[in-house]
Amino acid sequence: MNYLLLEEELKKRTELNYFWGRKQDDEFDKQTNFIYKTESFDALLKELESTFKDHPKYNDLKDYALNRWFNYWSAKGIESIFCEHENVKPHADSFNKFTDFYIENIPFDHKTTVFPKGFNKSVPYAILHKKELIEWLYENQSQQQRKHHKNRLFIVLANYQNENEHWKLKAEIHWLNELISAYLLNFDLTKLHCFSFENKTIKADVIWAIQ
Repeated sequence: MNYLLLEEELKKRTELNYFWGRKQDDEFDKQTNFIYKTESFDALLKELESTFKDHPKYNDLKDYALNRWFNYWSAKGIESIFCEHENVKPHADSFNKFTDFYIENIPFDHKTTVFPKGFNKSVPYAILHKKELIEWLYENQSQQQRKHHKNRLFIVLANYQNENEHWKLKAEIHWLNELISAYLLNFDLTKLHCFSFENKTIKADVIWAIQ
């Protein structure tokens, strides 16, 4: 993957307001699935105009698609970064909902998320109480078809200077590459958080991305 080009495209999105207006749901997902095949931001804008210009919910669908596109392509870049590392093996099925790759033969899904306001505690507190944050993330994020209790690595983004711009850090692909590489070089099974769900042991961890 061309990470330089990806970062350039993602940063075009950060120049516009970031507004969801609604929770992610399956209905709006179906109407905006073209984001998976649209790599450039300019092409995305053209697709939005041609597809939704006469739609009564044009603004809602536009915001929704812009955000899905941004999150999806950032996630694809991050997944590629993981899979290029020597102790990571990609899953054979790139569309598998529960596993993106294996680290030392352990299956993991990965999720990049901004530090959640709903956690109601500070970033320093969350760093010291990783178990509490991880279990909160499992219970409060990824609803409907995204919700699952499988092994997961959370990349948690936090901008200390402006908490309203946590989301922009998803575009910092080069910087995230450095953080992920450092994590993988020092990967330690004993530091994973483990908990039980439906008689299965779930393994999870947090990679902090803080500016």
